[in-house]
Formats: sequence, structure tokens, C-alpha cells
Amino acid sequence: MQNLEQQTLDERDGEGLKVGIVIAQFNKDIADSMRLACTNHLIALGVSADDITSVEVPGALEVPVVLDAMAKTGNFDTLVALGSVIRGETYHFEIVSNESARGILTVQLEHGTPVANGILTCENVEQILERMEHKSRECADVAVGMVGVLDKIYER
Repeated sequence: MQNLEQQTLDERDGEGLKVGIVIAQFNKDIADSMRLACTNHLIALGVSADDITSVEVPGALEVPVVLDAMAKTGNFDTLVALGSVIRGETYHFEIVSNESARGILTVQLEHGTPVANGILTCENVEQILERMEHKSRECADVAVGMVGVLDKIYER
């Protein structure tokens, strides 16, 4: 039995990868910080700045349709979804959180394109501020790492 192990951070190489990022702009300052952290980390992983395409959408529910369109083009090796949803007093939080996650998963499964889900779903702004930079960098790691995992699987 062969073991396809996850690449370590040192083994991840983003050179030559085309990465698409979709950013929900509902909390604009947060979205801009998340994009910067993710983009900078992608570049640190070897992805060329010219190979990173960012698209802004109004909110988290609009993210999946743009990810789907990007995946359909075949121009991207991997995709990243970024944004934040803050719990309010109504059921809307659950709808946005659950349905955006479902849509992101659907894109991955239908197209075979890895999508790192960086849409934070938190109770308040403080929780988002604590998590946003780390989560954005983590999404860059996941995006690059998953391409390597899938490449190993498809080599057979």
C-alpha cells in the first residue's frame, strides 16, 4: 500500500501555478487585509504576482458563483475564497455561512479544482481580527498544497 502524504510547507512550491482569489467585500477593510495576507503568502510560496487573479464580489453568497465561473475556464490550478460573516440577531448568519460553504464545496467536487475556504464565520469583529491574517496565509498553504496532492494522485 502506498501512502500519498501531504506535502510539508518546505516542499510546497507555487512556481507556475495560476491562482484565483474571490473576495467577499461585505466587510471591506477586513477583506482587503485578508487579500493582502493571502497574496503575500502565495508569493512567498513561489506563485508569481502575475499569476494571481483577484475578483471582488459583494458578499459570501456571491463567492461560489464566481469560483464556479473561474473553475469552468480551466485557467486556474487552484482557487481561494476569502471573506467574513459576522453573526447578527437573525437566522441570516446561518444561511450565509452554510450556503456559501456548500457552494464552495460544490465547486471543488464538480470541477476537481481545489478551493481553500477562507470565509470566516465569527461571532464578532474581534474574533475576525484575531483570525483573518492567519486564516488567509493558511488558505495560501492549502491552495498550493492541494495542487501537489492532486498531482500525485493523477500521476498514476
